[in-house]
This record gives sequence, structure tokens and C-alpha cells, in this order.
Amino acid sequence: MRIEGSVALVTGANRGLGHHFAEQLLARGAAKVYAAARRPETVTAQGVVPLRMDVTDTDSIAAAVETASDTTLLINNAGIYTTGGVLETPLETIRREMETNFFGTLLLTRAFAPRLIANAPGAILNVASVLSWLHPIGFGTYSCSKAALWAQTDVVREELKLHGVTVTALHVGFMETDMTTGIDAAKSDPAAVAADALDGVEAGLVEVLADDLTRSAKAQLSADRGTVTASGE
Repeated sequence: MRIEGSVALVTGANRGLGHHFAEQLLARGAAKVYAAARRPETVTAQGVVPLRMDVTDTDSIAAAVETASDTTLLINNAGIYTTGGVLETPLETIRREMETNFFGTLLLTRAFAPRLIANAPGAILNVASVLSWLHPIGFGTYSCSKAALWAQTDVVREELKLHGVTVTALHVGFMETDMTTGIDAAKSDPAAVAADALDGVEAGLVEVLADDLTRSAKAQLSADRGTVTASGE
């Protein structure tokens, strides 16, 4: 789809990658950009329409759908990150992460899908992670939520492809945002990542792999990890 003239809604648009999405959408000629956040007064991008939304709250999502019924591009960027493995992290923490990163995205997608179909051509961009595929110690709960989001994205793509709505997954490693403060690792410029992702949406790509680590991780998915193949008998 063309971003020029589109009507976009970005979740988590008050900071980090979401802020860059909002600014770049307007720079590319989007007719309107709804910048969604739990506290819309924290949205600082100029020229956007601040929108109150909590992706885990069905009432706020329903209200957003009514306000932003003209949306043609949905960017599911909102997410949370917690450290810890799945064996010791409190279950309530794991559930909160899944509620935001997986179910929050699903709730919003289900709510907006009829509008995107009615306003087609349309598109969805889901912000996943290299940790959809890499599952190191210390990032277990986040990896699980993003792996689930990857599967969700693929399923939604199949369900919407006959309705004029494309679905793109953005996979990226660490970025220079407040979410990664304190993590000692190579980090990408979120402005550059946003630009690559929007290019991918316009091109109708299935996935955008935004850095070398992510491209390497995806290439290794077919590596033999000591699997046993059924004989077919």
C-alpha cells in the first residue's frame, strides 16, 4: 500500500520506535496519524492526533475504533519487556507480558480488521523481535511472547490476504530506546529501523529484518539442531 494519503494508527507512539513511526508517517505524506498511548498527553510528535488507548483494555480499544474508523494502516508497536526465565519469573509477570505483546496485538487487530477491510487497500505492521527466533537465558519470557506474536502475524496474514490487507512483521534486535537502557549490546537507530519498516509496508513485504543480527538469526532457523525426522512409515 501507499503511505502517502493513508490514515495510520500507531500504538505506543509516545516514545522510542513508535514516536519515529508517527513522525515518519507524516513526513511520507500520510493524511492522518493517530498516535495512541495510555497517556496521550505524553505524545510529542507534531501534527498527529493523540489517542488514549491501552491495548489490554477492550473498552479503550472499542472507543479507539470508533474514533479512528478511517484507519488504513495499523502499526502494532506497543509492547513491554521484562527480564527473566520462564521457570522462576512469577506467572503474573509472564501473563502481563503475554497480555500486552501477544493478546494486546490480537485484540487490536481483531477490532480494526473489519475497518481495514472496509477501507482497503490496507496494511498491518506488527513489531516483533529477533528474540522471536533467539531464546537466550535472561530473555525467556519476552522471547516467548514475541515467538507467539510471530506465529500470530503469519496466521493473520493468511486470513486477511484475500481482503486487500497486507500484514508485515518487523524483526529487530536491540534499539537505542529507553526500553533497552542498561543492556550492553549493539543497538540500532530506531529512526532507521522505522524507515526500513515503512519501506517494507509499502513494498508489501512479509517480513522486514532490520539488522545483521536478525538476518543471521533468521538464516539459522534451518540449521540442524539434532532433530529426528519421522520415517513416514
